[in-house]
Order: sequence, then structure tokens, then C-alpha cells
Amino acid sequence: MSNSTDIFNIVAASKIFYNYSTYISFSIGLIGSILNILVFTNTKVFRQNRCAFYLVAESIFNIAQLTQNFANTIWTLFLNGTDPTTVSLTWCKLRTCLPQWYRLTLTAIICFAAIDQFLSTNPRLYLRQLSSLTIARYQVYFAIGLCLLHTIPAAVFIRISPLFGCIVSNNGLINYYSFIFYPIISGLFPICVSSLFSILAYRNVRHIVRRQIPINRRRLDQQLTAMIFARVIFYVILQLPFTIYRIYSLNMNIPKGNTIAYAIDQWMQQIVLVMIYLDYAVSVY
Repeated sequence: MSNSTDIFNIVAASKIFYNYSTYISFSIGLIGSILNILVFTNTKVFRQNRCAFYLVAESIFNIAQLTQNFANTIWTLFLNGTDPTTVSLTWCKLRTCLPQWYRLTLTAIICFAAIDQFLSTNPRLYLRQLSSLTIARYQVYFAIGLCLLHTIPAAVFIRISPLFGCIVSNNGLINYYSFIFYPIISGLFPICVSSLFSILAYRNVRHIVRRQIPINRRRLDQQLTAMIFARVIFYVILQLPFTIYRIYSLNMNIPKGNTIAYAIDQWMQQIVLVMIYLDYAVSVY
């Protein structure tokens, strides 16, 4: 009995930790994202800037991601601690598909921003000409549509299991998520792309002083490159643990109950979720 009580308390503590972390990340992220949108849309120097456009688009999706997570937390409290994804199939599907859509779109935007900053600071004219606001807009709109279509299979094959909660029921889709989507599409590939091009952009900016560029333009390029570089660092540090955990959780379903394994899994889940939502909140920097 004592052992069961201890496990119950450990699981309850993980949920309390997650709830308070959600409130903090939502508040910080909402304020930071709104400030980003206001600054980048109302400051003249940023209005026609591609990098600023990417940061505004990212801020909008950050707000959406943080809001749906906050809504789920509040709904859980109204249900006296019961996860709404275990009682509503519609919310189970939305709770799976919306974060996936937002996360994949945000990943694309971060990669686009890093690539664009590399192009716009490049000493070669033909590469700088590949960076334009029109191209940036088309890229973001295309990413939004493509990432939305990507969530359709998940919406079809998500179901509620009495033992495991909201899960993917199709083995083929599980294999796709385990071996392609999480390790490559939303894991290693965007991490490598964003890291590589942000480093190259940073190198370009360090040598920009040698080019005959107005000092205001030079400072703007340096500031934006520093912002993108910092954003990519946060992205890699905070998203990588979530990617690893999702691969693990897809292949190691642990049934609910008073077991040590379930308690450990709950803490792992809450920690990586807090980390990923912190990633959406760091725009306040």
C-alpha cells in the first residue's frame, strides 16, 4: 500500500510540475511573441526584411502552440486531473495533429530563416539575389499547407486505448514516425540544416566588415544573424530530447498503473514537454 501511495505521489508531483511550467511558459511565450509581432511589423526598418517576416511567422505559430497546450492543461484541471485526450476522441485527434502541424511548420520556418540569413549576408551577389521577401512568403505558405497535409494520416489512425490513452493504432504509421519522421524529418535533418546555415551566416557577418556596406545595414545584419544563431541554439538544445522521447514512447507503450516504470515515464514525459514548450517561449529573448 505504501509503495502504491509513493508512486501515486510521484506521478502527481510530475503533473504539478508540468502544470506550473505550462503557466510560466505560456505567460512568457505569449508576451514575448506579441512583442516580436509588434516590433517587427511596426518598425520601419523591419517591414520589408525577410528575416523579420520569418520571426513574425514563427511568433504566430508559437502563440498557437502555447495556447493549445495551455487549453489542454486548463481542461485537465476542470476534469479533476483527467487528461481530456483520454475521454474525447475529437480532442485526442486535435491534441495530436495540431502540435505536430505547428511543430513541423515552426521547424521549417527556423530552417528557412537560417538559410535566408546565410544568403542575404553572402558576399556573392547571385546568392544574395536568391533572398527576397516574396520568396520568403511563398516558402512559409507552402510549408503551412504541406505540414497540414502531413497530419492527415495521424488524424485517421489515432484512437483512445483504455490502457495507454491517446495512441497511433496503425503499425505502418508507427514505423514511419519511429524511423523517418521523428529521427529525420523533424529531428536530425532540420537540426543539421539550421545549425549549418546559421554558422555559415555568422561567418559571413564576421567578414562583412571587409565589404563596402553602409554601417546601419551592417549592424542590422549582425543583429539579425545573432538572433537567428541564438534561436537555432535554443532549438537544438530544447527539441532534441523531445525527439528522442517520442521515438521511445512510440515503441515502448507503458500501461497506466501504480508501477515504478509508469512513474518514471511520466516524469520523462513532463520534462521533455516542458523543454519543448520552453522552446516556443524563448522568443522573449
